[in-house]
Amino acid sequence: MEEAEFLCDRLGIFVDGGLQCIGNSKELKSRYGGSYVFTMTTSSKHEEEVERLVESVSPNAKKIYHLAGTQKFELPKQEVRIAEVFRAVEKAKANFTVFAWGLADTTLEDVFIKVARTAQAFISLS
Repeated sequence: MEEAEFLCDRLGIFVDGGLQCIGNSKELKSRYGGSYVFTMTTSSKHEEEVERLVESVSPNAKKIYHLAGTQKFELPKQEVRIAEVFRAVEKAKANFTVFAWGLADTTLEDVFIKVARTAQAFISLS
């Protein structure tokens, strides 16, 4: 996906032989992305505190991954300010050990997965 993003002017996503969407990478990300991905790794005993932190920053966040102290959340862009996330993480670091954390924008791979799942659900219903 990274190669396509850097080498192509326009991209199309096909699912089961049908074109689902077309546009440049920035357009597709804004149309189908709409969220940041927040990841934090702590000890297992602090997982609930991380969930409360995320809920305070973004009430509509969705947990998309959880394994051995590492949690990944999808935060809707329209309700999140990046500065608030940084402040919340700094405050959390004062209360418990944070091994690693990150905030990433939607990737083209995320867009592809979302479009493919939506198309598959539509195909299944018809």
